[in-house]
Amino acid sequence: MDEATSQTSHPLQTDVTKQADEKQLLRWRKRNAYYYKWLDRIYKSAVRPKSRVLHVGCESGDLLAALEPSYGVGVDADPAAIELARKRFPHLKFYATDPHELNLNEKFDYVLICNSLGRWHDIQQVLECIHPATSESTRIVITYYNYLWEGILRLGSRLKIRRPLAHQNWLPPENIMNLLNLTNFDVIRSDSYLLMPKRVPPLTTLCNYFLSLLPGFRFFNLVNLVIARPTPTAQSDEDLSVSVIVPCRNERGNIEDAIIRVPQMGRETEIIFVDGNSTDGTVEEIERQIKQHPERTIRLLPQGDGVGKGDAVRKGFAAAKGDVLVIQDADLTAPPEDLPKFFRALRDGKGEFINGSRLVYPMEKQAMRFLNYLGNKFFGTLFSWLLGQRFRDTLCGTKMIRRKDYELIAANRSYFGDFDPFGDFDLIFGAVKQNLKVIEVPVTYRARTYGTTNISRFKHGWLLLKMSWVAFKKIKWLGKAH
Repeated sequence: MDEATSQTSHPLQTDVTKQADEKQLLRWRKRNAYYYKWLDRIYKSAVRPKSRVLHVGCESGDLLAALEPSYGVGVDADPAAIELARKRFPHLKFYATDPHELNLNEKFDYVLICNSLGRWHDIQQVLECIHPATSESTRIVITYYNYLWEGILRLGSRLKIRRPLAHQNWLPPENIMNLLNLTNFDVIRSDSYLLMPKRVPPLTTLCNYFLSLLPGFRFFNLVNLVIARPTPTAQSDEDLSVSVIVPCRNERGNIEDAIIRVPQMGRETEIIFVDGNSTDGTVEEIERQIKQHPERTIRLLPQGDGVGKGDAVRKGFAAAKGDVLVIQDADLTAPPEDLPKFFRALRDGKGEFINGSRLVYPMEKQAMRFLNYLGNKFFGTLFSWLLGQRFRDTLCGTKMIRRKDYELIAANRSYFGDFDPFGDFDLIFGAVKQNLKVIEVPVTYRARTYGTTNISRFKHGWLLLKMSWVAFKKIKWLGKAH
């Protein structure tokens, strides 16, 4: 073959090679379809549809497309994979770029790193390149192989069951979290999935929907998940105003104390009483106290036909004007003097959803009945397991969140439905679903000095069990029962 013939045939050979590479990429995905569907489910549970999404190490673009972003960008060092992605998903953008040299002058809601950490020779450098593409609300969603599976996965590659990879780092979770910390990312939560990546009925259901969730077995799951955020910067008090929502029903004797004891926080603090059709003169007392304290910003909001604390909280939040929203129970058993601790934790970026815990410090006698105490301990442990973040006291009434984060929860409330008469779990489940950083602040729990509790131990205990089932299906099972 002469030189001219060689030059003429070279483009054809290149096209044939590209087609072969593309077919090979699709063949691997088809051969392991069950595993890839699980990855899609994991990421769909963490990423809101119609978001701005960057996928670093996107391969042929299937995961990015499955998430239905409003604007999606995929980056991969493999030109064949990027060429295939461009053909299959022309509505998304794809770049053949070495992630170590990533330089995008854009911001994204989510950055995805799906099983590609181990292929990079300098993970820290890639994470540093990713950081400029993030804002304070960006979430980094990472999945990576459990290092305990190294031998099995290498054998799978040799047997041509899975795609062979030239280079692979096998990193335990502690190393991943340390690398995130070094590059100014703050871990929100972690989880693991999938004991059996191949579909083998009925073992698949047993392993992946039950055993993989249990302590001990979870240690051997194939896929580890970490969700992180850029490390936040602290704000000043003047940057934030605060709305204190006080749901009340027959709490006349506590109204004056609530107004006197709720401290001023941030640039401005307003107090909003939401009255649930009290019959003991609570409304009249609130109106009287508003006149007596013109120096405070106080409002009264009738709950109307609504029922329950949850409805009162939602109405109070909707009417609030502050940048920060906080619930203060009208019985004052969780003292208002502790609210500045919540505010500082939020202001300084320690957390985005600040949850009170009554189970750290000794509580006053009669503050909580023994059965209630045991129930709170049990449900705290249960919900910590279900939600993947620490919740030692789910029913402490004091909770704080930024308005913009609450609006995000409210906009996506349909995922769980209207199931919560307390209001606590509407916020807790929503915060976890939206990947907010949760932190607990201990409070000193005190005995009620006026009125009687509206909590029924057994009735509300049954409701807590039902909410546990909701959390199990929607969060632990990724929103899809088998």
